[in-house]
Amino acid sequence: MVFSDHEEIISELKTQWKTLWKDRIDDGIRAEGIAKEDYSMLFIEKGTVIFATRDFKAENLKEILELHGIHKIDRIIPPNPHAGGWSKFIRTAIKNQRITGQRTQAYQRTKDKKQNQQLKRGGKGWLHF
Repeated sequence: MVFSDHEEIISELKTQWKTLWKDRIDDGIRAEGIAKEDYSMLFIEKGTVIFATRDFKAENLKEILELHGIHKIDRIIPPNPHAGGWSKFIRTAIKNQRITGQRTQAYQRTKDKKQNQQLKRGGKGWLHF
């Protein structure tokens, strides 16, 4: 029963988080985004600055989930794309392990083939008789 309670809280937090960013007020003069409504579960009141261009710490969904007492957040929310997400990890760590061995073998095969081919007029083109 505890797990289902966490699922309900998480789904409610995610919906409020999405509506917060979708329904914000963008202030073009001050270059900041402002919350349009109160979001009690996110601990954000109406008129709170959500993001700004300089020297500003943006709200973080992971920190809000920790305040609600939810653990194992990495399974719920993917990592920040700027730090590198799951797909970047797969591209850099897992996928390259298999490909590098294949690439070196393919390069070696093409290198061996080129040595056995006939030279083109001493390297200037094919000989035509």
